[in-house]
Amino acid sequence: MIDRLLEIEARYEEVARLLSGPEAAADPSNRERYGRELARLQPIVAASRAWRATRDELEATRTMLHDADEAMRSLARDELERLEGRLAELDTELKTLLVPSDPNDERDVILEIRAGAGGEEASLFAADLLRMYLRYADRHHWRVELLSTSESAAGGMKEVIAEIAGDHAFSRLKFESGVHRVQRVPSTEASGRIHTSTVTVSVLPEADEVDLVIPDKDLRIDVYRSSGPGGQSVNTTDSAVRVTHLPTGLMVAIQDEKSQHKNKAKALAILRARLLELEQQRQAEERGDVRRSQVGTGERAEKIRTYNFPDDRVTDHRIGLTVHNLPGLLEGDLDRVVEPLAEREQAERLAGIGADASS
Repeated sequence: MIDRLLEIEARYEEVARLLSGPEAAADPSNRERYGRELARLQPIVAASRAWRATRDELEATRTMLHDADEAMRSLARDELERLEGRLAELDTELKTLLVPSDPNDERDVILEIRAGAGGEEASLFAADLLRMYLRYADRHHWRVELLSTSESAAGGMKEVIAEIAGDHAFSRLKFESGVHRVQRVPSTEASGRIHTSTVTVSVLPEADEVDLVIPDKDLRIDVYRSSGPGGQSVNTTDSAVRVTHLPTGLMVAIQDEKSQHKNKAKALAILRARLLELEQQRQAEERGDVRRSQVGTGERAEKIRTYNFPDDRVTDHRIGLTVHNLPGLLEGDLDRVVEPLAEREQAERLAGIGADASS
């Protein structure tokens, strides 16, 4: 572990130099990249230096146990007990900090919500989930921009795509990927019968242009006239944009903005996120990376959570967690569910390190 910590400290010093150097000054993207890396390494470096200082102090204190003065030996014994406890705390902290984190955790997010089975009721719940994430983002002071929306006749959402930017947005929202099931009595149901509907949520790490360069030859860009509701110029100019990635066949269409340029930028941002996801999946398969977190796999077909309105109950099926006060959760009090999921993921990563060490 000591060798690993020394490597990290050396990298920390190197990144600090790069951040204050000409390369970062000339390119804002480099400055941002180095800043993120420095912020990630800083807690490890601080704990590492504290661990070494405590270890050195402990060794010096042990020599005092042989002092001729009994008072000094007694003082050394008391200090030794304190230092051993502190060293054990720092040792645990460092092992936790050295657990390999998800490389996407610090990225911003492309959030996609789609109504599934259940017709209008599913679209209404999709709108409820969107509002929940908007309130949750507000609590964490994240910035949200709606990239694409498709409303239903009843005022719900058939589909919505949003960008959420802020400190560790992906690290918390990644647990939301999957199928969300709702059980409640629709407002249109006269007999009071409970309906079950589903909404699919996809949380993708946003890819910067420097992370994923898409050659122009791999893209087909079509422009056309927007359809559906919109401002007076949205439907009268060729502002809608459809971007197709030819090698994969992935297609993104955006028509929300009046500006063709803005629609193209939004479509490319979504496309980059989807391509990054595909590339990371491919790399994981090549590595034979089968030890995936049970709480963060993000499989889109996986039923992850049930919202039961009659019983005022929300159950996360991945960890068997049940919480109440469903209205509060939908108002953005999502950390009651996210925190246990993050803790379970951390425990799985720690267990994985232990398994690797013993094999």
